[in-house]
Amino acid sequence: MKMTFRWFGEKSDQVTLKQIKQIPGMSGLMGLLDYKAAGEVWEREEIAAYINQVHAAKLECEVIESVNIHEDIKMGFGLRDEYIENYKTTIANLASFGVRVIVYNFMPVLDWLRTDLSRLIEEDGSKSMFYDEAELEGLTPLELVRRTSEGSKGFSMPGWEPKRLRELELTLKQYEDMTPDILRENYRYFLNAIIPTCEEHGVTMACHPDDPAWPIFGLPRIAHSHSDLEKIIALHDSPHHALCVCSGSLGSEPSNDIPAIVRHFGTAGRIACMHIRNVKYMGYRRFRESSHLTSDGDLDMYGIVKAMYDTCPDVYVRPDHGRMIWGEVGRPGYGLYDRALGAMYLQGLWDAIDNCTKNK
Repeated sequence: MKMTFRWFGEKSDQVTLKQIKQIPGMSGLMGLLDYKAAGEVWEREEIAAYINQVHAAKLECEVIESVNIHEDIKMGFGLRDEYIENYKTTIANLASFGVRVIVYNFMPVLDWLRTDLSRLIEEDGSKSMFYDEAELEGLTPLELVRRTSEGSKGFSMPGWEPKRLRELELTLKQYEDMTPDILRENYRYFLNAIIPTCEEHGVTMACHPDDPAWPIFGLPRIAHSHSDLEKIIALHDSPHHALCVCSGSLGSEPSNDIPAIVRHFGTAGRIACMHIRNVKYMGYRRFRESSHLTSDGDLDMYGIVKAMYDTCPDVYVRPDHGRMIWGEVGRPGYGLYDRALGAMYLQGLWDAIDNCTKNK
């Protein structure tokens, strides 16, 4: 297991590289250029500026996240080949700086979704991201975008880029006749085009699941169950086409057995990285993000880490999302303190499993 941390860059993140380096066991980052719009080429100069800074802090950057896919690719529109060529150039550029895994998603229009980015947890006074399907009733997508923007505290929110969302109404209309099968075929077209480039440059694509794990606003979503992930892996037979298993995204749906999912795809060699966090269920399609501690939520954190230990022990991991605690103010879900606690908890589980296994 390589423990990593997400970092948005010195101009966009309240957390510093020095602070990340001081978290015990932290090997590097899952990095990103948060200002890049879907479809744009990530240029070598800007990649170098980011990664050289990370290396200067004595951290690795072998995983890059949020290389977002343009909607024309998802919808199969005429400009998709142009955007795919841009994506292939980005893959090659990232690989030249030592990037080995790229995390992305194939969610139409709306990326991750919460109805509140800073809901008070009465039990301890901390704040966390929260979702309640009932709160979406009567809310238009544009109103949701406005609320999300207002709740972001001025920080960038990957998947909620203002330029793209300004065209939200038009894009939603263009998706009206889209079915899951059509979306999967457009996904296959994308994979067939980019995986040879990945194989050439030694990069693995890691698909992130839908968040939350069900369709939103009538949009087709194809990555939120075990069977969905099976269909995705079947789209292209290459070890460079893999998954980023996110326990919180998949775990928002109580019927998803996260340890079983990890064991199945880990044994198959199709997990490239993992985002691990805990979720507290509060009713039908109603949940909040808890601390990583097993007893604070409803996911089997030991079972998840044990499945990873047994089947894919060398994957990259990061503590995903955290509460705002101890008066910290920052990007929702991406404070320093609770994620640092999460990293230590996950490593504690790992150490205990490792010790017990070796001393049997």
